[in-house]
This record gives sequence, structure tokens and C-alpha cells, in this order.
Amino acid sequence: MVRMTDLPPATQTGMENLECPSFATTPFVPGPAMATRRVAVVTSAGLLRRGERPFVSGDVAYRAVPADTPTDQILMSHVSVNFDRTGFLRDANVVFPVDRLRAMAEAGTIGSVAETHYSFMGASDPRGMEANARAVAGRLKSDRVDAVLLTPV
Repeated sequence: MVRMTDLPPATQTGMENLECPSFATTPFVPGPAMATRRVAVVTSAGLLRRGERPFVSGDVAYRAVPADTPTDQILMSHVSVNFDRTGFLRDANVVFPVDRLRAMAEAGTIGSVAETHYSFMGASDPRGMEANARAVAGRLKSDRVDAVLLTPV
């Protein structure tokens, strides 16, 4: 991760003035035991499947990534020049831990893994993402997902 002092002045100013929301630390609702939950990944790593349109600066769209997509077919098109892709290149599970979720399901730690996972591009203004976030929430609900692992990048 880059240090603020190493960023261009305009980027430093933008980051320093970025409005950040505040969230409560208590769950919105209680839920079933983890051993019965269906889990999906939602990431802001800008992931997509080979052949799909890459994310662009300011992009508020999302990409659906089926759980059975081979790792070598998942690309990262995160547009931030300050983002270090080394971890992802070494092991995609750093930002897209579907293999780990499969192992947890096999061990009975979670109930099952969702059929589809979702990726946004994190270097975008989240205020423009509401419509797409609601669409993803609807898709997760249709897939009977009751737990989401967020991998912010």
C-alpha cells in the first residue's frame, strides 16, 4: 500500500477530503448459525472474467463472477495506480476467497457457497453505486445467500 506522502498532491487532497460514512458495529438482523449459511463474496477489487469489458475510471457497474470460474480466467482491472496487485497475482484468494469458502463448506463450517459472486471497482465514488448495489442484493437474495464476505480493496 502506498503512503499518503508518496501520492501526487491532488490525490492526497482528494483522499484527505473524502467523506467517509460511519457504520454501527452491531448486526442489522440476527441470523442463522454459520454452519447453515450460504456465503457469497462481494469485492471492490475490480475483478472480471477474461473477455469481459474492463472497469474504467469512475465505473460504478459490477461484474458477476460464477463460482466455478477457473482462477486463470479471473482478471483484475482495478484502475487505481496506487493499488498493489502482487497479492492477487500470487493467490487470487487474497481478494476472491472462493477456494477458501469451498473448503469451509466441505468442513461444515458454512452451509454452502453461492453460485455467483460480485465485483465492483473500488476506486469509484460509492454514492453512484446504489442502484447497482441494490441489483446485486436482489441477485444474492435470489441465490438464497444469507451471508456475504466483503473483500474491500
